[in-house]
Amino acid sequence: MARELTIGELALRSGVSASALRFYERKGLIAARRTEGNQRRYPGVTLRRVAVIQAGKAAGIPLVEIRAALDRLPAEKAPTKRDWERLSGRWHADIADRIATLVALQTRLTTCIGCGCLSLKTCGLLNPGDEAAELGPGPRYFRRARDEAPKATS
Repeated sequence: MARELTIGELALRSGVSASALRFYERKGLIAARRTEGNQRRYPGVTLRRVAVIQAGKAAGIPLVEIRAALDRLPAEKAPTKRDWERLSGRWHADIADRIATLVALQTRLTTCIGCGCLSLKTCGLLNPGDEAAELGPGPRYFRRARDEAPKATS
């Protein structure tokens, strides 16, 4: 039988609290078998699953999407390197969009974003008479900056 980890060992090795691990288990992100004494035993590959969950969370990927990605991994055996590459590849475009949004925020948030409030001195220069309203609702200049930001490529 492959090496198994207790919840304490998994918490220690992964850097994730036992309560978070139990939460992930309730949400179907990780699974444990139960011993005769009803103690959890996690397969060693759960360390990678927890790391992927943490990476996805850090990238802002919702848990429901993380679970959907993990559900595509083989259930009957440990995932291969190729399996992990396919999983992460599905997130590439989403992460690239998030990066573009953050870059747009970083470069535009302290200046006029075309929201229509006209509260900054730069608004009179960049959005005179609230011309951005003709482009549609919301912060139009911010959205344009986000949409024009360079996209990451594979």
